[in-house]
Amino acid sequence: MTEVSRGTTPALRAEHLSKFYDEGPERIDVLSDVSLTVERGEMVSIIGASGSGKSTLLHILGLLDVPDHGSVTIDGTCASGLSESAKSALRNRSLGFVYQFHHLLAEFSALDNVAMPLIVRRQGREDARAAAQAVLEQVGLEARAEHFPGQLSGGERQRVALARALVTRPACVLADEPTGNLDRHTAHDIYELLSRVNRESGTAFVIVTHDQELAARADRVLHMERGRLVAD
Repeated sequence: MTEVSRGTTPALRAEHLSKFYDEGPERIDVLSDVSLTVERGEMVSIIGASGSGKSTLLHILGLLDVPDHGSVTIDGTCASGLSESAKSALRNRSLGFVYQFHHLLAEFSALDNVAMPLIVRRQGREDARAAAQAVLEQVGLEARAEHFPGQLSGGERQRVALARALVTRPACVLADEPTGNLDRHTAHDIYELLSRVNRESGTAFVIVTHDQELAARADRVLHMERGRLVAD
């Protein structure tokens, strides 16, 4: 676990988040008054039963969904009232994402998959590829840079996905079941990698997981129950 830096702008802050859906005459509360602060360099895991609201919370923190009430502040910028293009720019600048399934582009090499977020922000291709190569070295895949996703193992593909999340040097990486599609041995390797990257880079992580071993490696373990954070 990393030593958390205090006294600086938090990597992420959520205040009084609520989200509900109407099903006929019935209102379904998915999130109820959820507040959360993630400091720079901190690793936080969120666990809870299926349907407890974990993924909805992660989508709102990642500015991929909008709360009915409350606000999200990323790296000092409040997302409330931002246009979709401004939210997209904030995501690209300050957030990284890792999912259970890697979502790599099959027609691009590992190197170009990792470089893609920088290319999207119109960074020069050679500079983007150089930055991507450096992050692939960080996750131990420099020798596989020119391989395509179909030529990589499941664990290697997930390492590429992590490198892609890190290449923009985000304030926070949001991970949704990052080991859920891996066998135990490979998942253990990913645990070790996440812990090392968190420690070395100072990037904050919020990890939604059912995996108790992965959750236990975090600085804090938060429990969600019926749309509420009920324990820390």
